[in-house]
Amino acid sequence: MDTDQNPSAEHKKTDPPSSASAYLDPNYWNQRFSNEEHYEWFKDYSHFRHLIQAHIKPNSSVLELGCGNSQLCEELYKDGITEITCIDLSSVAVQRMKERLLSKGYKEIKVLEADMLDLPFSNECFDVVIEKGTMDVLFVDSGDPWNPQPETVSKVLAMLEGVHKVLKPDGIFISITFGQPHFRTPLFQNPKFTWSVEWSTFGDGFHYFFYILRKGRRSLDGGESTEKIEMPPFCLYQEELEGEDYIFRTNIDKIDC
Repeated sequence: MDTDQNPSAEHKKTDPPSSASAYLDPNYWNQRFSNEEHYEWFKDYSHFRHLIQAHIKPNSSVLELGCGNSQLCEELYKDGITEITCIDLSSVAVQRMKERLLSKGYKEIKVLEADMLDLPFSNECFDVVIEKGTMDVLFVDSGDPWNPQPETVSKVLAMLEGVHKVLKPDGIFISITFGQPHFRTPLFQNPKFTWSVEWSTFGDGFHYFFYILRKGRRSLDGGESTEKIEMPPFCLYQEELEGEDYIFRTNIDKIDC
């Protein structure tokens, strides 16, 4: 049974907020991280480890956006990826992550309080930038998923511009999300970016998307992928209903595509 959706008895279970808009409130996260030891959004590392290993080399410098209280950086470290910098907007999350990593002997991992919309790093300094569920927060009040609010688009593009800037010329951005390709690729393929866009899926009841954006690999002719993706059936397992992932699921079952 997955520990990500079923926290061990020693840890207090976190109930979902009454409204998804709470995820946009920094106070919500500070309060949550003050009481919660660990939670994994969109499955734990074991479910997508094969995809990580196919795309991240052990000597890569990695930036994780929105680390929260996830164990992603620890799992990467165990797999030999040791040059890791984690950031989070929550000062509570940052302090608790520092304490947890130090207690486990992961002294090389850096943890900083920073905003993913205004990254405090120099140009071209990371081989890999990775986020798992962090960008999804920007979409909780986006309105129509086919035509998101201008403010949402502005924030997402600001995040992507920052990621593109800090990636080395041949760096990759990995985004682990519920966002289906027909919603995310128009943003990823904005003309200001030079990366190519690929994706894989993992998961059982929920299908999660693992995007790989390779900087400098965009088609020279400006062509964009028009491949139609067959969406998996929407079927929830009990442990997923008990978690919070369903809140970020964009329900398009009733829309005729």
